[in-house]
Amino acid sequence: MESLTLRASTAASPLQRRRLLPGRQRATYVRATASAGEPDLSVRVNGLQMPNPFVIGSGPPGTNYTVMKRAFDEGWGAVIAKTVSLDAEKVINVTPRYAKLRAEPNGAAMGRIIGWQNIELISDRPLETMLNEFKQLKKEYPDRILIGSIMEEYNKAAWHELIERVEESGVDALEINFSCPHGMPERKMGAAVGQDCDLLEEVCGWINEKATVPVWAKMTPNITDITQPARISLKSGCEGVSAINTIMSVMGINLKTLRPEPCVEGYSTPGGYSARAVHPIALAKVMQIARMMKEEFADGQSLSAIGGVETGNDAAEFILLGADTVQVCTGVMIHGYPLVKKLCAELQDFMREHNFSSIEEFRGASLPYFTTHTDLVHRQQEAVRQRKAIKKGLQSDKEWTGDGFVKETESMVSN
Repeated sequence: MESLTLRASTAASPLQRRRLLPGRQRATYVRATASAGEPDLSVRVNGLQMPNPFVIGSGPPGTNYTVMKRAFDEGWGAVIAKTVSLDAEKVINVTPRYAKLRAEPNGAAMGRIIGWQNIELISDRPLETMLNEFKQLKKEYPDRILIGSIMEEYNKAAWHELIERVEESGVDALEINFSCPHGMPERKMGAAVGQDCDLLEEVCGWINEKATVPVWAKMTPNITDITQPARISLKSGCEGVSAINTIMSVMGINLKTLRPEPCVEGYSTPGGYSARAVHPIALAKVMQIARMMKEEFADGQSLSAIGGVETGNDAAEFILLGADTVQVCTGVMIHGYPLVKKLCAELQDFMREHNFSSIEEFRGASLPYFTTHTDLVHRQQEAVRQRKAIKKGLQSDKEWTGDGFVKETESMVSN
């Protein structure tokens, strides 16, 4: 009844009313699902309760009812559906639309996949079809987290209509696709917004005056300073940011045909790069956003990390940098939906090794150890000076102390 009353209130602005809704809470962590003695993977982010921090990232793994149901059945903490817009008829995909990069020389067919490129667009299914499937999923899995990913043209009324219709389907939150690196930039969609901070601020304003569920803004890495759009998104009312989306790339040239990959009727176009090879880049971008959030924002905003996650240790690295959740998309396309079981087991192994009982105990633990190169030089110079002083021993009798007498004596022994 509280939320119904607040929605009907006329005393507060839409954004203020939204802040009071039960789903729009600060990020907290609870111990609710772990068995006795087992590290607890459960998290509560922006009021959303998840059994673990592993989230299906927006893309093919969340493209329809069947695959999203499979994700819930396998145990994923949450599912972000493939991005939808009002007019799916404008979305026309091509095939082939993926290309792989393998670790072995010359792209050996059996080599490990380390890179993945796609030129796939957002969902080409009718919006009403997707919304009906969202409703069915929430009916069957009322306690599981389903997040709608949305993207629209530069039109306030269109954004408001899309938000209203997607929210009515029962989704628990929205992720705003400000970061798709290819397709429809002429319509000011995807990265065309995320790379233009003035445009981003305006569109975020439209979104946050309408939305009544938590909003995550998905960041593009194809920008000089990723903290700028992340900062604007949070200041404009978003509860969280997701990073990173794919990196603009050309996968390669077929040296037999002399044509680019993926090859469609002899031609190609730059696309988004993902998989294991982007993990170090994603770590750097997430670290930059996490530091900015810690310095400039109070607790409550969330950070969802994305990029090359295939193991529990990959996820642990993101959490150590301050991530609340970890998204996986390409990893599912390569390894399948059961991957989540491996991720959970390996993350728990890491937690046991360090005696962590919950995610919160180590979230952001590694963030303070990043600094500037100048500071590294000063730290090393000071460390060398101290080591030399210890090795040389005392220089005069006045340097002897009572507390450190034994160590001071040993510092002047040669064997």
